[in-house]
Amino acid sequence: MKKQYLDLIQFFEGYVRNYRRLNLSRIHNRSMFTQREIDYFANLGEMLGFDSFIEDAKYDKRKDRSRPMDLAWWKWDERIDKENYVLLALHLERENQWNKDEDTIDKLFSDTEEGFIPHNVIGIQNVESSDRIKFLNKLIVRKNAVQKSNVLMVYRYYDLEFDLERVSAYNYNAKGLSEQRSAICKQDELGYWFMCFEEEYETLQKNKEESDLNRKVLL
Repeated sequence: MKKQYLDLIQFFEGYVRNYRRLNLSRIHNRSMFTQREIDYFANLGEMLGFDSFIEDAKYDKRKDRSRPMDLAWWKWDERIDKENYVLLALHLERENQWNKDEDTIDKLFSDTEEGFIPHNVIGIQNVESSDRIKFLNKLIVRKNAVQKSNVLMVYRYYDLEFDLERVSAYNYNAKGLSEQRSAICKQDELGYWFMCFEEEYETLQKNKEESDLNRKVLL
């Protein structure tokens, strides 16, 4: 069957715009972040007409066993097949631990049965710093040259200097990088986490600095 690619950068934009709606605050632990984000994409898949399954599984030939998928979107089309799903539309992995970043990629690009090769993959991975991203992206390019999926990798890391999380998204196809976007994740005045795009945050900070300067002049 011909590959059915989704607009994953648009999915990332929705993820950023709707992050505040997840109601994640400073009192929530990392497991709750993972759960709420997976639930967000599970609901999105259902609204787009897919069947969403959390903690689904697919066979890994190299390990000779089934391995869990944090989230899978399956497409049903009875015009094509009255008994089976016609394709695995999306495989998503969400990981908080830095030392599992390569394992996350290994899950997304595992050597599996033909019907379990995902047409689209999303990885949301916390990393120790931006320095790690270059290595992981090279790994993705190499693995996806074989799998040929539409890929969205979202890396999150803490910026100590500015006291916020930076969120870097990379969209890959079989030929390589096609698009990149950057966002900021930060707590608001009430302690709830929100996201906005990096360029919007820079404009907000610039306007705030100008406002503070004008206030000082008036005083």
